[in-house]
Amino acid sequence: MPRSRRRPPARPEPEDAFDRLLAGWKRTETRRGTEWTVQPVSAVQAQKAYVCPGCGGQIVIGTAHLVTWRADGVLGDAADLAARRHWHTHCWRMA
Repeated sequence: MPRSRRRPPARPEPEDAFDRLLAGWKRTETRRGTEWTVQPVSAVQAQKAYVCPGCGGQIVIGTAHLVTWRADGVLGDAADLAARRHWHTHCWRMA
């Protein structure tokens, strides 16, 4: 008797997974009259090094930090998301 093959469950597309991640963690904050979307990045998720715009220092791999982008930009959500920046958590609090 032939065996039936089970198909593995479909994986979500990367964009869908990213959108779900953003929806679960992001929040909106106002800084100096501008609305910003703020998303925490855990140490486990931090897989790349970035330069913090607050202090100019490096955010090393494995360091929890924040990703921010304008929530009220005039060029639309895609442009705002493309212009996102990674901040040390304490630098964002001081900004």
